[in-house]
Amino acid sequence: MARHTAAHHLLEGMCEAGIEHLFCNLGTDHVTIIEELARWDAADRAHPNTILCPHENVAVHMAGGYAAMTGRGQAVLVHVDAGTANAAMAMHNLFRARLPVFLMAGRAPFSSRGELPGGRDGYVHFIQDPYDIGSLVRPYVHWEYSLPSGVVAKEAFARGHAMMQAEPRAPVFMTLPREVLAEEIEESKVHAFRATRFAGLPARGTDPATATRIAEAIMAAENPVAITAYLGRNPAAVPVLDALAREAGIRVVEHSPIHLNIPHDSPCFAGFDPRGLAAETDLGLLLDVDVPWIPLTVKENPAADWIHVDVDPLKRDLPMWSFPAGLRVAGDACTILTQVLDEVRARADEPFRARIANRIASWAPVREARLAAAATAAAKPGEPDALNPAWVLATLGRLIAPEDIVLNEAIRNGPIMQDQVPRTVPGSYIGLAGGGLGFSGGMALGARLACPDRRVVQVVGDGTFHFSTPDSVYATAQQYGLPIFTVVLDNRGWQAVKASTLRVYPDGVARQNDNFQSRLDGRRNDSQRRFEDVARAFGAHGERATTADELEPAIRRCLAAVEAGQAAVLTVRVTPL
Repeated sequence: MARHTAAHHLLEGMCEAGIEHLFCNLGTDHVTIIEELARWDAADRAHPNTILCPHENVAVHMAGGYAAMTGRGQAVLVHVDAGTANAAMAMHNLFRARLPVFLMAGRAPFSSRGELPGGRDGYVHFIQDPYDIGSLVRPYVHWEYSLPSGVVAKEAFARGHAMMQAEPRAPVFMTLPREVLAEEIEESKVHAFRATRFAGLPARGTDPATATRIAEAIMAAENPVAITAYLGRNPAAVPVLDALAREAGIRVVEHSPIHLNIPHDSPCFAGFDPRGLAAETDLGLLLDVDVPWIPLTVKENPAADWIHVDVDPLKRDLPMWSFPAGLRVAGDACTILTQVLDEVRARADEPFRARIANRIASWAPVREARLAAAATAAAKPGEPDALNPAWVLATLGRLIAPEDIVLNEAIRNGPIMQDQVPRTVPGSYIGLAGGGLGFSGGMALGARLACPDRRVVQVVGDGTFHFSTPDSVYATAQQYGLPIFTVVLDNRGWQAVKASTLRVYPDGVARQNDNFQSRLDGRRNDSQRRFEDVARAFGAHGERATTADELEPAIRRCLAAVEAGQAAVLTVRVTPL
């Protein structure tokens, strides 16, 4: 009877679950997996595509970008507690974005005197064995396990795969002790567990009575408003929300959006600021949103009725949550809104349709004023070495295509980017769901891997560029032929740090002395950071724009480089903080 290592069976389990890519940052604990991959390659046997990422931040975010565009969680392999610690910030971001990823960490061997294959044979094997490796990522996973034996390697992987794909989707974590990976097991003792046997729970709609209740409430409202952030993670939900908004006269606000949720050219799209609308509405819909507004600055209408439709309307992973809803409906928003849309259409008569048409027409002046304000903000290019971010982003928005995938990590300039780079195509926008900066480089690579025929454009600040482990981003882009376009808005510091300090201490000493501990270029004239040179070191095309005349030609050259298969980075010197 044939005998194989647990690592062999684990790889088979990945294949049976349909894993396409294994994003790796390898270490001494992965020797048996490395040996098995070499054996499979020598035998010309198919296995998940391995992508070596020089830093775990890139590996996990890259898996997240792939999942964001496909819905299919992939596997990530990191090194013991050190690699898990490096992966933790990305795990936080994916957890908040409801993106599936199967993180596996090798585990330091536990035997020391040759008792078992794979035992300790180096210094690090003694010091990389913490009491609780899972605690490094436990707040950000929906399942955690340490593989006890290769006998259950396939079953354990199938279980974790089902958990990460079940709604609400989330990362999962499994550790792999080195001796366990090296254990040889008779093939007959290891059972296959194909994905169909351990499928995750499908997203569901609601009961007909609830769909009718929601439809009737919407149709009775005079000023219904919907607030959403990540409904568009399912691209099919975007036209459904737009259709319902048009049929029932609902204004839709994207607050801190993570995806495009309604086309920005829809007459029902009401921008990104919920303040006035939340205060005026008589019926509010919270649709796949974690933070619909900031309670400190937004006071909702206390007389309004609120309905929350969400994959997790109770926010079980948030200890405190402070937003109203008299009706909370858990399920797939696309399915539920389709049910509600059918009910509205069945009940709508000509007087109702005429009333809705007049209501939507009445919003035109407000919409035009919002667009005019954005145009006014972008009218002037600014000064040399201090370009106007709104003008820069409006120029970018004019030169990219509706189908391009845009990642917004401009942070302080993020709201400006939302106004100046409107999106209309489902799946064309990704924002930051968590609080871990440096997400968009790896996510951009994963999105490009998933969608090789679409351009991927990420916009970052200079501070977030530092956080993104950029050398690893562009090394990975170079090695695997994944051209992405990065625009760095260089304001020479962390504007968000300064702004936050001013909100709490508007007349403080920090303001009086302009001392916010947030500058990144110092006070010297020769201290400019050449972000484009980091990318050039790894084969990318690099550009720098400091004047208005330089910007558009630089963007065009970068886009041409991407079209030719080369990553590109453009540093733009914008108004300093």
